[in-house]
Amino acid sequence: MKLHELQDNPGATKRRKRIGRGPGSGMGKTGGRGIKGQKSRSGVAIKGFEGGQMPLYQRLPKRGFTKPNRKSYAVVNLGLIQKFIDEKKIDASAAITEDVLVASGLVRRKLDGIRVLAKGDISAKVTLEVTGASRSAIETVEKAGGSLTVTTAQAAE
Repeated sequence: MKLHELQDNPGATKRRKRIGRGPGSGMGKTGGRGIKGQKSRSGVAIKGFEGGQMPLYQRLPKRGFTKPNRKSYAVVNLGLIQKFIDEKKIDASAAITEDVLVASGLVRRKLDGIRVLAKGDISAKVTLEVTGASRSAIETVEKAGGSLTVTTAQAAE
């Protein structure tokens, strides 16, 4: 295969519909908008408009709340940590801190900290120091003979 032979799978891309390009195109003149009426004009936003009646989306009460100071953690699964140890990207004999996880490329950035979850298995005896961890993750690491310490005041959930 050469560079000039590369092409998409058949049907993967669709040609753009060129509207208002003459009668031969089948989408000329009115451009698929029909004749006259509000929807044929430009600058019309009619989706939520109900003829002067208060629109449904404004009649219903607002729900929910977004916490402005919520914490956002980078999530790591135990199975991935084990995979990186097997590939020699992380040294299991030394303590594995958040900086080590970032340096190895397992996590792109720390955000408000790194939280370890128990998806996957870990067989290596590791010492993990992270911002957060699930209870099952702590149990799994201790069962493998290692230790998982949650560094900040936030306890394990």
